[in-house]
Order: sequence, then structure tokens, then C-alpha cells
Amino acid sequence: MTEQNEPAHKEISMNNGRSIPALGFGTLIPDLADTLRATKSALQAGFRQFDCSERYRNEQAVGEAIQAVLQEGKVRRDDLFIATKLWNNNHRPERVKPAFEASLARLRLDYVDLYLMHTPFAFRPGDDQDPQDENGKTLYDDGVTLSETWAAMERLVDEGKCRAIGLSDVDLAQVTEINRSARIRPAVVHVEAHPYLPQWELLEACKQGGMVFQAFAVLGHSFEPRLLEDEVIKKIAAAVGKTAAQVCIAWALQRGTAILTTSTNPDHIRESLDVSPLPEGAMEAIKGITTRYRFNKVVETGLPGFIPREADRKRAAAE
Repeated sequence: MTEQNEPAHKEISMNNGRSIPALGFGTLIPDLADTLRATKSALQAGFRQFDCSERYRNEQAVGEAIQAVLQEGKVRRDDLFIATKLWNNNHRPERVKPAFEASLARLRLDYVDLYLMHTPFAFRPGDDQDPQDENGKTLYDDGVTLSETWAAMERLVDEGKCRAIGLSDVDLAQVTEINRSARIRPAVVHVEAHPYLPQWELLEACKQGGMVFQAFAVLGHSFEPRLLEDEVIKKIAAAVGKTAAQVCIAWALQRGTAILTTSTNPDHIRESLDVSPLPEGAMEAIKGITTRYRFNKVVETGLPGFIPREADRKRAAAE
């Protein structure tokens, strides 16, 4: 895989002959008006990769923002890399294409550059994204395999409206399972990764297998342990004249991963693009951080959400 040198403008080659901008904007934003404003701000600031999902329930707002900027004539569709995801209730092969086409319609696009399986967990098929029994227990679907869902996604690539497919919220065993049976191998593996969860083994497996490793939550989260308040990160930030967030972004890009960052603040959006390479000593210092924490437990159950520790819940309740 080839890469450009400037961190903010780096592109990483995928195994389908195309490339993905290494720095992308995530659209997991609950409010639709905020989604519209933030997506426009990101486009205007220079972001060209956007990560979406039917699960986020805001694809229509993202599509509206994209169309508004395209109509200004300053950005072309070919300049953009748009990804979206298949949610768990649509894993049955016969549901994959209708779900994909519904996302295309909401995004107001003729094609997407990447379609990800949002999680490897299949939920009971139907219109309910979170099917539960009378006791509130998630209803899974044991009538479909990971490989069957993947094969249906491969057919989307054959039809031309999806240029690449990939996996999200998976572990190394699941990536290996898909690679054994895949006709079209995953182009991207999209997982939580940051200095508290570096995922070195999975990153190396992706590099060896020609798959792009894409990280979300690169800045950690607002609950503890707070990555941006880590003493190692803060010390490096002071030394290089950047913010802690910019240091985490630079670290992620410099170790060869594509990343996603999200904000509704235009200043923070622009700040994310203003990153510089870190000295080797800084990279080694971050690698030496021993704190380990996964902020999002979706890989364990398929249920989305950043789940704070009990201490964070109690503090939030007191505030």
C-alpha cells in the first residue's frame, strides 16, 4: 500500500486498486441539524472521507450536506470517499441489497466508495434495529452466517454501486474467518483504536493481508480514563506545540492507519487537519503507554455504545 507523506493529506492504497484518504470524518452525531452543519463544515475545511451508517439514522442529513457542497462546484463527487454500513438486522442475504439501496437513496448518491458490515452480529431480521424479547434481551439471528452476509455484500461490488467492502467492530479471528471464504477480500477493517487500545496484532495482520486498518475513537472518550489528559500525551503536545488531540491524530496516521474523527465544533474540525509528523521519540513514548481500555463494547455483543465505568456514571448522575 502506498501513502502520501503529509499526515492530513495522506492517502492509503486499498486492495481494489483505489485509495482512501487516511483522515476521515465520522458522522455519528445524534442531532440531525448538528449532522448537517458539521458535515458541511468538514467538507469546507477539507475533509474528503466520510463515514456513515444506516444505524446512525442521519444519512439523509449527511446526503443533504454533501449535495449542498457539490452544488457549489468547489468539490466534485470523485474527490470524495463516502462509506456507509449495513446494520445487524439486515444480515440475511435477501435483506442486504435493499438495505444498501436505502442507504444510497438517503445519501442521495449513485454509489458509495465503501460498504462495511457494521458488526459481525446478526439480529433478528425486520424493521426494528434493536429487536428484544419481553425481558429486554437482544434477539439474535442464528439463521445466517458471517460468510453468507459477506457473499451478499460481494454481489454489491459486482453490480458496481459499491466500490469496496469491509468489516467493522471485529476481532482478528473474525477477519481471518472472512478471508478464508471471501471471493472479494475486505478492503478495510474498521475498529476502535487509540494509545489505550493500539491493537498492534490486528494492525500487523491487516498490513500483511493488504487490508487498510481504520481506527475510530482515536481521541478516546470524554469519560475516564481520559486519553487527552494522559501525562505522556500532554507532555508531547507541549513539546511539539500541538494539542493533545492533534498528537493522537498524528500518532495514528504515522503508524499507518486510516482514522476517523468527529466534532460539531468548526474550530475543532479544522484543528484535526492541522497535524504534523511526530518525532520518533514521541512515537516510542506513546507506544510505551501501558493503560489499556476499550471504550466501546460493541465487539462483544453487537450492541452499540460507548459505555463508561461505574465511577463515570455516578459522577454524571451527581452533575
